[in-house]
Amino acid sequence: MKTARKIALAKALYRAVSTARKAVGGTDKVVTTRKGLRYELDLREGIDLAIYLLGAFEPSTCRALAALVKPGMTVLDVGANIGSHTLHLARLVGPAGRVYAFEPTAFAYAKLLRNLALNPDLATRVATYQCFLIREGSQGLPDNVYSSWPLAARPKVHPKLLGQQKSTSGARAQTLDRIMIENGDPAVHVVKLDVDGFECDVLSGASATLSRHKPTLVMELSPYILAERGCSAEQLISLLQSRGYWLFDERTEKRLRTDHDSISRMVHDGESVNVIARIPQ
Repeated sequence: MKTARKIALAKALYRAVSTARKAVGGTDKVVTTRKGLRYELDLREGIDLAIYLLGAFEPSTCRALAALVKPGMTVLDVGANIGSHTLHLARLVGPAGRVYAFEPTAFAYAKLLRNLALNPDLATRVATYQCFLIREGSQGLPDNVYSSWPLAARPKVHPKLLGQQKSTSGARAQTLDRIMIENGDPAVHVVKLDVDGFECDVLSGASATLSRHKPTLVMELSPYILAERGCSAEQLISLLQSRGYWLFDERTEKRLRTDHDSISRMVHDGESVNVIARIPQ
C-alpha cells in the first residue's frame, strides 16, 4: 500500500478517535500501556496513533524481531524515532542484553527518552544516541530529517513520504563503526534499520561491524526515497550482496528476487516494504 493511502486511512482514524476522546473530556495526548509497555503518545502523530490503536507500530516488524532477537543479544535500533521498536527490543534482549538506539532529530529523541523513562526496568538495557549515522568521510549533518507523520495539521510534508522534517539540533554525525568501537566493539546480532533513504550511508559506515559480526538486518526498502538521497535500490542490494547478504520477505521469510524488474514489481513508486537481510548459514 502506498504511504499516501496509509496516511489517509490514519487521518480518518485519528478524526474518529480524537472526536470520541474529546466527547468524554480526553485530549490528543495520553500516557497509556500497550502490550505491557508504557508510552506517552500524541495521537496527532502517525506512529503514536498506530501504537494506540494496534498496540505496536509495524506489527509485522515486531513479529519478525521477536523471532530473531534472543535474551542476551546486542541489538541496534537505527532510526529509533519515539522508541516504538526500542522498547520491544529491550524486552526481548532481557537483563543480560543491550540495545543501542540512534535517533538524530531533537523532536523524536525527546520522545524516545520520555518513553524509556516510563519503562525504567527496560531503560537500563538501552544506550541512546542523538546521532546521525554517516559513511566514513561524509561531510556533515543535515539540518533536518524526516521524523514526524502529522495527521491533524497541514504542514509542509514530503509529497510521497508525507513526513515532516524536524531539526537535528543537538545531534552529532558519526559512523556506526566508530560508535561501536567506542563501546568496546560488542558482537552485534540484529540491526533494525529505518532511515528513510540513508541506508547506503549507514551501512557504508558500518563495514567493519557487518564484516566482523554479520548481524541480521530488518530494514525498509523504498526505491523512490533512496533515489532522492543519491542512492538506488540496486546499489543498496549490491552493497549487501557484496557482504554475503540475501534478502527475504519479512512476513513469509521467502527469499526475494533482487533484479530490477522483480524489485519494481514488488515495490511500486511511493511505496516501501520491510525486508530481512541475512547471511545464509
